[in-house]
Order: sequence, then C-alpha cells, then structure tokens
Amino acid sequence: MELRTLHYFLAICQAKNITKAAASLHLAQPSLSRQMKELEQELGVTLFHRGHREIVLTEAGYLLQARA
Repeated sequence: MELRTLHYFLAICQAKNITKAAASLHLAQPSLSRQMKELEQELGVTLFHRGHREIVLTEAGYLLQARA
C-alpha cells in the first residue's frame, strides 16, 4: 500500500463522496475510484458501501481509518 493511496482513502472518508474527494485532491473521479478498488483488492476487503450520493465505511473501512 502506498502512502499516497492511504491519503486518498482518508480524503474520501472525510468527504463521504468520491467525486468531492477527487475534486479536493485535483484528480479525476474515475482514477480515484479505480485506485480505491485496487486498494480493496490488495487488502482483500470491502472498505466502502457505495450509495447513490454518499459513501459509508464498512467495518474494515473504519478499522483502516482508525489505523491511518
């Protein structure tokens, strides 16, 4: 896991929305979404419940947020 990816994850946790997090990070939303999917695959867990307008962390997501 790269430190940059962890920074992106925390930005999403704060914004609770990938589009808003991408804008604050000056990234394209599809690129940020892809990186989060790759992080989930690397860790072997689902970090987010992706809703229509808001993202909710799973238990694994909360654990990673606390450790970050």
